[in-house]
Amino acid sequence: MKITDCHAHIFPSKIAEKASVGIGDFYDTKMRYLGDCEHLLESGSKAGISRYWVHSVATTPAQVRTINDFIAQQCEIHPEFVGFGTIHPGADVEAELDHLVELGLCGVKIHPDFQKFRIDDKEALAIYDYIAGKLPLIVHTGDYRYEYSQPQRMAKVLDMFPKLDCIGAHFGGWSVWDDAYEHLGSRRCWVDTSSTFGFIENPEHVKDLVDKWGTERMLFGSDFPMWDHSDELRHVTSLGLSDAQLEAVLDGNAEALLRSGSINYKAN
Repeated sequence: MKITDCHAHIFPSKIAEKASVGIGDFYDTKMRYLGDCEHLLESGSKAGISRYWVHSVATTPAQVRTINDFIAQQCEIHPEFVGFGTIHPGADVEAELDHLVELGLCGVKIHPDFQKFRIDDKEALAIYDYIAGKLPLIVHTGDYRYEYSQPQRMAKVLDMFPKLDCIGAHFGGWSVWDDAYEHLGSRRCWVDTSSTFGFIENPEHVKDLVDKWGTERMLFGSDFPMWDHSDELRHVTSLGLSDAQLEAVLDGNAEALLRSGSINYKAN
């Protein structure tokens, strides 16, 4: 069975340690790995991962082009990588997204809490307008500590841009999982499994989220370098899913989403 990790962060080796520690500090969690390509492939190969959606986040407008060039370069080196670019509402959005498309990147990732903008800010709407119907969007949604990425803000965006293919990371709303389903469950929104199992203590809560969202809208994600691929895969395979459901979550939904929603995706 093919397995796609739809949520993996990578950084250049020279900054991987600093970036990984910074993410760990943000979530008060010790990182399992350095967030470079070598450690990503090391962790993933042990779990039998076939493909990785890789991305990083520009915390300032000036970082956008450099990061996207890096992601594209790594995708050329590693054919198992599918690149998702970054964008920042403070950048020249159209020019940077044009460049992202020219690089052959297959989607966009934003993290409003890191980037310090509200999902539904007026300045961010140009992002969604550009990519709707062209490129899927992975968006970090939810954090009880901040208002930037609250699911209700994402719901407003989805209502404004009905053709937007949105993947709400962390079951649609990290730390506010039930609110996420309330606001996003009836809208055009997929979810990934990343950074959920390690934070929800009650396994019945996770199973309830799976039942509500449905496996047809779930994608497997590790949130590397935060978690180990083998551990995250074990959590998913212990949910009691049928073979068909498991295949959909681990690869089928990701493949279908890229085929239908990314102007740059070319299936291997």
